[in-house]
Amino acid sequence: MNIPNSELLNLSDKVAIVTGGAMGIGQGIALRLHQAGAKLVIADFNQEAGEATVAQLNTARSDSAIFVKTDISQNSDITALVAKTTESFGKIDILVNNAGIYPFQPLAVMTEEDFMKVINVNLKGTFLCTKYVSEQMIKQGQGGKIINITSIDALHPSMIGLAHYDASKHGMWGFTKNVAIELAPHKIYVNAIAPGGIATPGATPTDKSLISTFTAKIPMKRLGDPDEIAKVALFLASDMSSYMTGEQIVVDGGALLG
Repeated sequence: MNIPNSELLNLSDKVAIVTGGAMGIGQGIALRLHQAGAKLVIADFNQEAGEATVAQLNTARSDSAIFVKTDISQNSDITALVAKTTESFGKIDILVNNAGIYPFQPLAVMTEEDFMKVINVNLKGTFLCTKYVSEQMIKQGQGGKIINITSIDALHPSMIGLAHYDASKHGMWGFTKNVAIELAPHKIYVNAIAPGGIATPGATPTDKSLISTFTAKIPMKRLGDPDEIAKVALFLASDMSSYMTGEQIVVDGGALLG
């Protein structure tokens, strides 16, 4: 079927959840999906930033976005998120598993609690969101799109001090591929985006020289912008990616070429 270009990116009948959507990459994704017509649920632990993002979206199009304060590592928070979304908008079509943490900690000083905190947010959170949202999508019987924001660290370590983060992102990539197989019969397609260095508030460590060293290794000689990840998320959320599942798109300015 030859769908016009204008319709391929039209999400006006879709409802999307973006975890960690209050700032940075998540906010960029929320803005792009919303611009394409989707209704948005911003799921984030930062209430002030989340409500500000929702206000921005609702100013552009009234009653098109809500904020749900969410700790994605908690089962009860995710079931409440799904319930609130369906209560507010009637369904869920798109899930973006973006929320994540990346504290810099060398193995020598990393504690078990440090390690498990990153695993619980980044990996367990992705599992919980995918589990409960996919259950709702299956119940609806209309398919859906799930997009996991991994990292180039899911493929190759970028720097010392991210062992727990790298473990979580490798896990997310493996999880993406496996659930893609399981959910495909339900027309729920699961893909990942692996960002490289992106200029966001959380991605700038105290040691500025670390960013300079990393940027120097990128062929494009710059960090990416959140919108450069968001545009790929829009592609995966739309009919542009109708024959894709279990894939990971690297968006890193060529960093992995080094």
